[in-house]
Amino acid sequence: MRKFTIWLRAARLRTLPLSVSGILAGTAVAEGLGHRDRILFWLTILTTLAYQVTSNFANDYGDGVKGTDNDDRLGPVRALQSGALSRSSLKRGVIAAAGISALLTLLTLWRAFGSAHLGYLFLFLLLGGFAIWAAIRYTVGTGAYGYRGLGDLFVFLFFGILSVMGTQFLYTRQLPADAWLPAVSIGALATAVLNLNNLRDRASDQAAGKHTLIVKIGYENGRRYHTVLCTLAFIAMGYYAAVQEAAWPLTLCLLPFAVIGLHLKKLWRIRQPAELDPELKKVALSTFAAALLLYLTNHYFL
Repeated sequence: MRKFTIWLRAARLRTLPLSVSGILAGTAVAEGLGHRDRILFWLTILTTLAYQVTSNFANDYGDGVKGTDNDDRLGPVRALQSGALSRSSLKRGVIAAAGISALLTLLTLWRAFGSAHLGYLFLFLLLGGFAIWAAIRYTVGTGAYGYRGLGDLFVFLFFGILSVMGTQFLYTRQLPADAWLPAVSIGALATAVLNLNNLRDRASDQAAGKHTLIVKIGYENGRRYHTVLCTLAFIAMGYYAAVQEAAWPLTLCLLPFAVIGLHLKKLWRIRQPAELDPELKKVALSTFAAALLLYLTNHYFL
């Protein structure tokens, strides 16, 4: 039982709602266009959760091996850092999670495309393989892109653009122009969560040689960048709601941005990086809430 609890902690359950936000938003877009498939919906959810757990295990392993997770770090204690899991155990966990991700990817794509659209199936298999690679290479290996300031770009692409646009394409096999708006919104908010994490860990990351974007641009510019990300997310989601036929019901998905507004106000008053940790949860859960409201509105009112 204790071992199971350790693995649950390594899976970082608090990150999972954010990971499915793009799936909810993409499904909302598809359902707004009249496409529904319950089995495909749950397969995409499970696949995304598997990707996120793979990424979390790999992040724990990569940062632990490189010494980035140490006693100077302000966030939660990690499994490898604390000695709760050995290198070999965590490495096996990464491999197992990647294997489950691959299997779920195959099932999801077969449900979406079957044998009738083999071109799409192989294209998305490549994207799925790239997603698994990206989940692992964020911190693992000598060329880990998270150590070179590229984490923000990859999060925006995978949590926003590919998650939302890819999900809705599984249903519709189309790329509607207005679907890019929630994709940008979710991507910007997911990047904002990563940015808060990097703001909190700036000093320890810099000391460990992890050159995140915040290490490169500095703390004050990082707060300005964060404000831009949250503002962009609000504008994109607001414009998406405004251009839909059922504009009034869709404005419900803007309610969580009130919490994000209060978060931004607090961000500019914070002086100690440790105080940023609770703010991660606010932005992550607000992102999930916005995506969930978008999905529920499209599912029940359109």
